Amino acid sequence: MSYTRFEKARIIGARALQLSMGAPTLLAEIPKDMIDPVEIAMLEYDENAIPITVKQKDMKA
Repeated sequence: MSYTRFEKARIIGARALQLSMGAPTLLAEIPKDMIDPVEIAMLEYDENAIPITVKQKDMKA
């Protein structure tokens, strides 16, 4: 599924907040030097590992 840049930002932001509050990562391996929750969330997003979906409205006019 293709998300808009706003939806992508919302998904990554929500996941980064979860990570910063102590949630475990969803990937088996992340680089040891990667400690920023936003970077980890972006890596999870790129790997399609985030179980968050967006309900999109039909924008027909």
